[in-house]
Parts: sequence; C-alpha cells; structure tokens
Amino acid sequence: MKQFLKKVHKGVYIAVIVFFFALFFPFLYFFSRKKERYPILNHFRRAFALLSSAFAGFAYRYNVEKKIDWSRTYIFCANHTSNLDITAMTLMARNNFAFLGKDELLDNPVLGMFFKTIDIPVDRSSRISSFKAFKRTAEYLKEGISVIIFPEGGIGDEFPPVLLPFKNGPFRLAIENKVPIIPISITDAWQLMWDDGSKYGSRPGICHICIHAPIETADLNTEDADDLRDKVYDIIKSGLA
Repeated sequence: MKQFLKKVHKGVYIAVIVFFFALFFPFLYFFSRKKERYPILNHFRRAFALLSSAFAGFAYRYNVEKKIDWSRTYIFCANHTSNLDITAMTLMARNNFAFLGKDELLDNPVLGMFFKTIDIPVDRSSRISSFKAFKRTAEYLKEGISVIIFPEGGIGDEFPPVLLPFKNGPFRLAIENKVPIIPISITDAWQLMWDDGSKYGSRPGICHICIHAPIETADLNTEDADDLRDKVYDIIKSGLA
C-alpha cells in the first residue's frame, strides 16, 4: 500500500509539473530567446520550481555555514541523488546562474528548454563536447554567471545512494577562472524521490541542504586541482553524515 501511494504521489508530481510548465511556458519561452533576458528567465524558473514543489508537498530547508555574497560569481558543487536536487539548487541561487549537465537532458520535455538555451549540455564521452562545454562555462564565469555542477557526473545506480568520485573539470575551471567554489550537501532528497522516482515513486517532505563556506581559488594553480577536488569531496561527504 505504501509503495502504491508513493507511485500515486509521483504521478501527481508529474501532473503538477506539466500544469505549471504549461502556465509558465509563454514567459519561459520568451525570456529564453535572447541571452540578455536570461536573468529574467531564471526568475521565472525559480517561480516555476517553487510552485511545482509546493503543490506536490516538497519543501527545502537550507543551512548556510557562512553568509554568501551574491554579488560574486561562484561554481556550486553538490552531490546528486534525485531530480529534486535540480529544484533545490534553482531555489538556492540568488544571482544569475546556469547548470552544466549531461546532454541527455536536451530531450527532457521540461529541462530541455533550459539546456537548449541558458544551461550547458555536455557529452562526457566526447572530448569535443567536453571542450565546448567547458569553454562555454568559462565564458559564463567571466560574464559573472554562476554555474551549478554535480561533479559526480550523474546519479549512481546504488540504492541507498553513495557519494561517487568527482570529475576534475569543475575544479580546474574554478582555478583557471579564479572563481570560488561552494560545496553543497543535499542530505535527504533521495528519501523523498530517488533519481526520477520511476522505480520507487515519491513522497512529500522536507529536503535538507547544507551550503558550506566558499573555498577561494585565487591563490591556487592548475596543479592544485586534484587537492581541491578531494577537499570539496570530503566537505560534501561530511555534510551527508
């Protein structure tokens, strides 16, 4: 019975997403057409994320270790166990931002709009695609657009989930562009909805997110990328305990 109700809730969540996406579509489409409109697009993206979550019974509680200066540009690195992570990060960001994510999301009926415009798709199996994606990410950072990255490269197959090894790219980008990294631990989103919810369904509840203190990279060089990666990994892992 419990599993049946979780499947029903997942169906309700999809229906809510479809409803609000249809409601917001004219605005999302209009503001996604030109790059100078992207900051406004993100405002509508946050509103869409907030309303669809609220009507499905999802809430997000943030614990901020150190006050964030939103006038600065950051790379946000978070663990990834649930599609709710995307909403959690969208609602967290208070400046102009974009996601760097797998190119499979180009075919997603909702996320595809963003990954064809403001966000940055990448095929990690292709060196050319990776090069183009990281070049575009560097351009964003130089323009003052923060970038949200899940450094595990995707959601793992293990359930309950474990923290997978991190890719090196985000940390080289942070060092090369002298941009601070903010590690983020999303502790229990997977308990409400693991992955896309297709296997175990979903249930309403509160997702807890720990926003760790920024790590400055101004004094680092590319040889420090591995150490920075390991440091961020350990910080995020400590927040999951």
